[in-house]
Amino acid sequence: MRAGPERRLRPRLRRRPGDHDRHGPGRLRGRLAPGAGQPQRGARRGSSTPGRGRGEHGQPDRRPGARQRGRGRRGGDPDRSRGQREDHRRGDCCRARNDQLRGDLRDLAARAPRLPPRRARRGARGLSGYPLALARSELAGEEVWLVGGAVRDDLLGRTPAEEALDIDLVVAGDPARAAEALRRAGGPGVAAFQLSDRFGGWRVSGSGWQVDCIPLQGESLEADLQARDLTVNAIARPLAGGGEIDPTGGLVDVAERRLRMVSPEAFDRDPLRVLRLARLGSLLGMEADPPTVAAAREAAPGLGAVAGERLFTELSLILSSSAPGEGLTAAAELGAEAAVLPELHELRGIEQTRYHHLDAHGHTLQVVDEVAALEIDPRAAAGERSGEVAEVLAEPLADNLTRGEALRWAALLHDIAKSRTRVVSDEGRVGFPGHDREGAWMAREILGRLRASERLSSYVAAITGTHLLLGFLVHRQPLDAGDRFDYLEACDPVGVDVTFLSVADRLATRGRKADEAIAAHLEVALPMMGAALDWRREGRPRSPIPGDELARELGIEPGPRLGEILAGIERAVYTGEVESSDQAVEMARELLAAG
Repeated sequence: MRAGPERRLRPRLRRRPGDHDRHGPGRLRGRLAPGAGQPQRGARRGSSTPGRGRGEHGQPDRRPGARQRGRGRRGGDPDRSRGQREDHRRGDCCRARNDQLRGDLRDLAARAPRLPPRRARRGARGLSGYPLALARSELAGEEVWLVGGAVRDDLLGRTPAEEALDIDLVVAGDPARAAEALRRAGGPGVAAFQLSDRFGGWRVSGSGWQVDCIPLQGESLEADLQARDLTVNAIARPLAGGGEIDPTGGLVDVAERRLRMVSPEAFDRDPLRVLRLARLGSLLGMEADPPTVAAAREAAPGLGAVAGERLFTELSLILSSSAPGEGLTAAAELGAEAAVLPELHELRGIEQTRYHHLDAHGHTLQVVDEVAALEIDPRAAAGERSGEVAEVLAEPLADNLTRGEALRWAALLHDIAKSRTRVVSDEGRVGFPGHDREGAWMAREILGRLRASERLSSYVAAITGTHLLLGFLVHRQPLDAGDRFDYLEACDPVGVDVTFLSVADRLATRGRKADEAIAAHLEVALPMMGAALDWRREGRPRSPIPGDELARELGIEPGPRLGEILAGIERAVYTGEVESSDQAVEMARELLAAG
């Protein structure tokens, strides 16, 4: 399968810091968004303009806003980390990261195996049989027990233990030796590695499956199970066969679909279990009993001391579920949101424009749910090209996440800066000037705190920083090829992803004239998704004449000015105005003469 457009993309020419605004997404904002008091191009008859110079997201159409004029009042912390970042928003920093992301996406699409989303990976085993059968074969005669989620899900009727792709084994002997035996039997591409020095566990990982081999914690299996988080996770089965071992009453709790802590100290031992409780309640449709809820709430502040990478993994599992908003809501009710994602917590009560029916926090969770729903059925965002979009979202990206799963992080953080950029004009209009740009930097900070990879951080920041652009295009109907080029260039290399998120964002905005606004948005989004897929497949348009040859024709040295001329030619190639080398040279001379 082809690697996508990134294969043929050249790194962008480095530009001087002063050129940043003329060549970044801000250039597109200025071109696409009507200025204050200007009529909207192609506006439907009888439609109302959402305030002078502001769109339905409260984004100013041209950058000098009420804050800069000293008008209006700002919500949140007015001095929060804004001036100290200005120097970093100039120059080559963002472009270099996008170039790196573009290369990463190209390489991943070319080399990495394509996997379906995590929740649909059953059967992608990479071995003949399932992990449990492999373990029974290779560890026969050893004192080993199957524990945790595989047993629980089997008892709940979710997934038979024999078909589980992620299993936990408690090993009475040496877990390293057990892991090595499984690695050898697993075949090519299977790896074994130690999880941590603290518990001495080992993981065996194949294509779409994994086995954790953990030594007994305590002097006996019963002591090990008594130290676990929830009774439904504290049930063991001998690997060699036999009945369940259940010292904590987990079988009764499974039957009654109840989540109950093993002991009052369960959450104090590991506060991460608070997030896990929220995730399992949502995933399994089970309810925690009152003492468990109370203990989790008391332990929630301790999440701030948990390692960022562990928090990231648990949050990613919540986001990757079929109903992520429900899991996030449960986490918030337990107090985990304020401890782990205080920026998300700040969005509570942030009133938005009249085009929204929810506050910024509620809207964010609904956007995450809309992304999850569109992944299952992408037709609303992609029409007849849904299959192509599904393939894009199934590509592996980073941190054991597919591109679609990573997109849920972008959905969670796309409006994260609204609490810090909110202004109210003298006329009472609400706006969030610059929340896309500020949000991109905040997304980087949050994911950095959670020890996510640079690749994922760049991906989420790129989407967050451009998520408003399609909405600007809605007010420019009918669009021409130049409009499409400007959008795709600004969003490159995540044009498909940004367009997908934009549809989810629009579907989650159901305030004033929602049906009309959604229809207008989809009228732009569907053909734009097709254009984004074509751009991804065919690559960025190329000048018919190479840059060095063009420089000789013009009698100029390679440099920023030549880069600007080449960019203009590429745009003209996309729009059909330039088809030959002679036409490219003629246009280049005109651009050079115009200064």
